[in-house]
Formats: sequence, structure tokens, C-alpha cells
Amino acid sequence: MSVMQRIAVESRPHVVVLGNEKGGSGKSTAAMHVIVGLMREGYRVAAIDLDARQGTLMRYLEARAAFAAARGIALPQPAARALPASRAESRTDAAEEDAANLAQAIAALGRDAEFLVIDCPGADTPLSRAAHARADTLITPINDSFVDFSMLAKVDPDDLRVVSPSIYSEMVWEARKARFARDRGRLDWIVMRNRLGAAEARNKRDVGATLEVLAKRIGFRTVRGFGERVIFRELYLQGLTLMDLKEAGIAGGLSLSHVAARQEVRALLAAIRKGPPGDVWAVARPGAALAPAGAGS
Repeated sequence: MSVMQRIAVESRPHVVVLGNEKGGSGKSTAAMHVIVGLMREGYRVAAIDLDARQGTLMRYLEARAAFAAARGIALPQPAARALPASRAESRTDAAEEDAANLAQAIAALGRDAEFLVIDCPGADTPLSRAAHARADTLITPINDSFVDFSMLAKVDPDDLRVVSPSIYSEMVWEARKARFARDRGRLDWIVMRNRLGAAEARNKRDVGATLEVLAKRIGFRTVRGFGERVIFRELYLQGLTLMDLKEAGIAGGLSLSHVAARQEVRALLAAIRKGPPGDVWAVARPGAALAPAGAGS
């Protein structure tokens, strides 16, 4: 790959999409921690909330701004906007309008951003499909159960053998093809196992083992996500993340659970930087070019 073909963060942001087709999996919480975590490391970050009706991410950011103003403190705040879905009656027209509106939003916010984080609705919509096809990194949080696993693949209940990919996995495959056709870019897919319990239950082991089999079959990486911790729910109301505790004046009360939760966030951020084998994204410093390791000149 020549120097001219390398993707510089100054000209196009690295797009991180949080998506699946199920609500309540922790997409918005993960999105917020990715946003703030990257900003804490010095990157310029922008965000788009595609679930304008529910607006979880935008409410998170509004609460954050209000908390900072009330306390008189400075908290990293991304440029952000909510993008409503098209109201066109025809699904084809809606898909075209959504894709065009998303492209415009990415172009506008991406001018000053090195990373662009997109929070998708927990449903199959034309807008969500358009976002998946724009992803450099796709993060799919799932709760650690076969109920959520069924979104990725059909499993034989007797021997837990993977029978076939499910509709969401097929949608990601279509997004990968669309992404490659547009700019020959690759979508790096990360499945994030959320709400992992501390107990080493049989179900937990079975889900993990089956996920690894499926990962090799359809091409994703797995990362340990966020545990079932009260701290995440408490911070949401104030618009805070685990990276803000010092400024918020609550770092002194950190428990072992809080420390473990911060390690989970750091692991997710580290996973975003590491691409598939043979195509590793090098993101060393703010302002550095974002290019596959080993790219030629």
C-alpha cells in the first residue's frame, strides 16, 4: 500500500460503530466509555446517536455537560449529533436517504475528528445498516447468554454445535461487502461479552467456547466486556464514565470493583487499536497516520 493510499486521521476519521439488533446489551454505555477513553488519551473524537427517538447517548452527553457546569469542572466533551431515521414510506427511498444523511454527518463531524463513534439502535433499520457499512471497527456487545448468542448464530441445543449464522451476522457480512466495494476498506468486528458474572458457571464456559468456534467461522474477535456492576448505572445519571472519577471528586472512594471495571474499559480501548491478524492498525499518537502495520511506501 502506498503512502497516498494510507488513511490519515486528519483526512478521514476512524469510524467505530456500536451495533447489534437487541436493546439492553450495553451499547450506549460502551460507546460513552470509548468516546471518553479516547479523548482522555488526546484524540479528537466526535459522536453520532442513530437512535434519535430514544436518544440514550445524547442524554448521556447532556447530563455530562450539566454535571460539569454545575460543578465548575472541565470534562472532555465530543462534538455530537443525533441523526433521525428517514420517514420515507418506501424502504428503498428510506435506505437511500439514510445513507446520504449519514455520509453528510460523517463528513461534517469528521473534519475535526480522528475517531468517530456511532451508537446504533437495537433494531435492524436502514440507518443502522448504513452505519455498519461505514465501520472501520464494529463492536457488538452481547450479554453472556445463549439468548443473545442466537443473534449471531443458530446453535444445536443438544451438542451446542453452530448450525448457521443468524440474521445479524448475515447483515454484517453484507456490510463488509459494501464497505470493501466502496473504498476497499476492511471492517474489523469485535464481539464484546458483557455482564460477565464472577462465578465460573457452566453456561459461561459453554457460551465462551461456542463464541470462539463461531469467531473462526465468520471472522470476528472477542473481548471481555463490562461486568454487571452498579457503578455503570450510577454514572449514567451524571453523564460520567470511569475515566472521570478524579475530576468528579469520587476517585478517593474507589473499590476493587471500580478498579476492575476500569481495567475492562482499558481492555476494550486496546482491542480497538488491534486489527485482524496481518492487518494491524497502528494508532500510536494523536495526529499519527492510521495505517496497517507493514504498509509499504
